[in-house]
Amino acid sequence: MLQKAIRDTTGTKIEPPYFVRLKIKPYFCPNMTNVFIMQKTALRISHIPAITWGSKSEKVIIAIHGNRSNKADTPIEIVAQNALLNDYQVLSFDLPEHGDRINEGIPCKVRSCVKDLTTVMQYAKTNWKHIDLFANSIGAYFSLLAYPEEVIGKAWFLSPIVDMRRLIENMMTWFSITEEELKRQQTISTPIGQKLYWDYYSFVKDHPISHWNTPTHILYGGKDELCENDVISRFAEQFSCQLEIVEGSEHYFHTQEQLTVFNEWIGRTL
Repeated sequence: MLQKAIRDTTGTKIEPPYFVRLKIKPYFCPNMTNVFIMQKTALRISHIPAITWGSKSEKVIIAIHGNRSNKADTPIEIVAQNALLNDYQVLSFDLPEHGDRINEGIPCKVRSCVKDLTTVMQYAKTNWKHIDLFANSIGAYFSLLAYPEEVIGKAWFLSPIVDMRRLIENMMTWFSITEEELKRQQTISTPIGQKLYWDYYSFVKDHPISHWNTPTHILYGGKDELCENDVISRFAEQFSCQLEIVEGSEHYFHTQEQLTVFNEWIGRTL
């Protein structure tokens, strides 16, 4: 019988749960059988498409994807499978211009993203007693801005962007864009498909990361070209993070070998 969508106590629309039969790859759960049944529930938190992974629990990991990805990407799926084995649920969602929001018309700018992260956190605090955090790449940067005062048990950052000003200024150097030119044009498209925005850059300069108390594990590729080694090392030291460097890996963890390392790291530190 077809189930109708319902709304929870906060008014958030909840879609009927659906179950996905996933073929387990070696980097997921190598000691389990080759089929794993995972419950995934689609919902909207205000205007934000989201998924909860797993059955009802008092513990949740908010999972934030990286650039050009979505709420159900491979790193989040790996986190979810490990989390379910430890009695967690996972709550993931699409950032603006990503996933189901690709044609929404809202650019993936820092103010909009921080606002969305705040909305998701408020939903999580209403529905779970214990909240942890996983964030990938630019998702980590938005987390650092949105959650410095939140009570989060633990955080895991994969290839985090921790100094957005440095990254934007690097991109300006790569493509011979001056600060004056960006200010004059307000928006400049780059050859790699990324847009640079003057208001984004101005916000970043005015809001450096200065406070982060959540115990944090970081997995970082030794050849990361977007967040240089000196940047991540300084951040880890400043905020007492547990930094692990995967030599030879770049920013995006996508090969089976890299994902195997990622899976082992999540399972070991969860």
